[in-house]
Amino acid sequence: MPDVTFIIDGKSVTVPAGTTILKAAEQLGGQIPTICYHDHCTANGLCRICVVEIKGVKPLVPACLTPVREGIEVSTSTVRAERSRRTILEMLASAVDLSQAPEIQKLMDENHADQLRFAEGKRREYPVLDDNPMYVRDYSKCILCWRCVQVCADDAQFTHAINFTGRGFETSIGTFFDKPMPETTCVFCGQCVGVCPTGALKPKREALLEQGVSLDEILQATRGGQKRRRKSP
Repeated sequence: MPDVTFIIDGKSVTVPAGTTILKAAEQLGGQIPTICYHDHCTANGLCRICVVEIKGVKPLVPACLTPVREGIEVSTSTVRAERSRRTILEMLASAVDLSQAPEIQKLMDENHADQLRFAEGKRREYPVLDDNPMYVRDYSKCILCWRCVQVCADDAQFTHAINFTGRGFETSIGTFFDKPMPETTCVFCGQCVGVCPTGALKPKREALLEQGVSLDEILQATRGGQKRRRKSP
């Protein structure tokens, strides 16, 4: 594919056609903030934290999805882009428990976000779902980044055990027909837990340790079944 030359933050850069603004910035040593983006997941641009400005283009565009074009001028840290990121972070803080999301907390500090700006906003509160021996689900911490759904589906495991459910503010992640996880197609690979950025999905042993449960009780609670004994030769 032919190369494309464009300007980003005042610097000229040449990259292969099809390269996204996000990846082009990384080649220059820059870092555009992201939340929903993951290197091993299909980019979807849901969080909009990575928005940047392109000269002559009215709306802010998501850097994780937008391919570079010949001759465009991109600015990653304009007042408008930073205000957009800050507002998104403040809105997340108003609705979601981010206490176990260190990467987002860091973004809050870097963007000078006021976590109490929308303090009177409605909170997303759900009961903790503890229905299997492998992990717990606390969707009060979920920011709907879609990573878990993607790795459960075509980006990795192809089991399709979870997906979006509900609409609008009530949108959440769930199983089909709200079935307990052991009654779904879940194979308990743990990939959804591994990509979760907020602690909404957490290994059960870790969750029980945080609660002060003894090791013996943890082993009993997380035992998935009796181990198969090897047959004697």
